Amino acid sequence: MKSRIKKLSSIMLVSALILSTPTVSSAKPLKKTDVDYVSLGDSLAAGQTPYREIKLGYADFLKKRMEKSQYEVDFTNFGVSGYTSEHLKNDILTKKTVRDEIKSADMITLDIGANDVLGALKTSPLNVGVAISSVAKNLSIILATIDTLNPNIDVYVMGYYNPFPYLSIQEQEHLMPIMNKLNETIKAVSTLNGDVFVSTEEVIGKNPTQYIPNPADIHLSLDGYEVIAKEFWKALDKSNK
Repeated sequence: MKSRIKKLSSIMLVSALILSTPTVSSAKPLKKTDVDYVSLGDSLAAGQTPYREIKLGYADFLKKRMEKSQYEVDFTNFGVSGYTSEHLKNDILTKKTVRDEIKSADMITLDIGANDVLGALKTSPLNVGVAISSVAKNLSIILATIDTLNPNIDVYVMGYYNPFPYLSIQEQEHLMPIMNKLNETIKAVSTLNGDVFVSTEEVIGKNPTQYIPNPADIHLSLDGYEVIAKEFWKALDKSNK
């Protein structure tokens, strides 16, 4: 594993064993480890709600979950509503603040690509294939650049859920192959680069109207973001074993 978190897992285990030994002290247990966490992506990383507010996204809930497990988390969120893979690629290639945070980080979560495809759907379905190819190219550059800036970092890349649960079956039969192709592309690029793909389609699909409560908006409720954060936590926890 290429993560500092992974390297510290044995120290965390020893610390846990020491702390479990009965003592007369009533002091609180020490924090397990410090983690520098950077979030990158679009409105889902930023925490946009179904009612066009910015509140807590999955990255915020993941930070809270890590803190409950006795991590000290230094958290920076660069998520921006409306971001495409081109936007994120340009940030990582040119923005000093973003690059500096990546250099010092232990882990990154990111989601990107949905706005590329949704934008293409609004113009012409013929542009969707081009958009997905662009996501593949840009994501490859994004992940490779992250590794160049910080070879020891762990990167967790999100797959997208079905954002159209209120559409008719006929409409979904047309749209879902596009979303599936996008997810397949994101997973293939992430895996090829040695990063972790985190699927969200199944967990959101279990209760789509609760997690996507506004039929006129594709964004998640706070419950939805928290559910996705749990999927990231499972992936992170599995990576460190």
